[in-house]
Amino acid sequence: MTQAASEPLRAQLTNAIVDLVVRVPPSDEAAQTQPAVRAHAIARTAARRASLLAGSLSLPPGVLGWVTVLPEMVGVWKLQAQMVADIAAVYGQHHRLRREHLLYCLFKQISAQLFRDLAVRMGERVVVRPTTQKVLQVLAQKLGVALAGAALRKGASRFVPLLGAVSVGAYAYYDTLQVANNAVALFEDKKGL
Repeated sequence: MTQAASEPLRAQLTNAIVDLVVRVPPSDEAAQTQPAVRAHAIARTAARRASLLAGSLSLPPGVLGWVTVLPEMVGVWKLQAQMVADIAAVYGQHHRLRREHLLYCLFKQISAQLFRDLAVRMGERVVVRPTTQKVLQVLAQKLGVALAGAALRKGASRFVPLLGAVSVGAYAYYDTLQVANNAVALFEDKKGL
């Protein structure tokens, strides 16, 4: 796919990312005295759901499968965003959770380089700085470029339906656990928010 042809995909990914982090999801989780145990359970449940969602949406074969790529990615991100909110809540930090934290937790494993100005390591902790809407938009655009390649690979997997669905589901499981690790690392140090 040419750069011009993938431009609409990048724009859709950018818009999806911005829409995703504009509102922090509410959480019904209560603060825990042993938050790591509950965070682990939340992560495993979310990873299973993400795997099932991604695998199911990647089952349609061929060209029809291309239509499901963006909904699959956005659906997994929404599950992951809720997971981040729930993990923040079990650490007693939901009230301090901002869109920058969501963006950092959801996409740090995609490109740590993009977050070098947003998240600053101060000794053992990570501090995520507040951003303007313009900075958020620029980050989302850069993530859209990085994620366009992943979307194209996912689309190609639709041409091998069953094997593609298994690999997409496995990747969604792994990626969700990575997002959970990002969230736990951020929320374990209450001063990092």
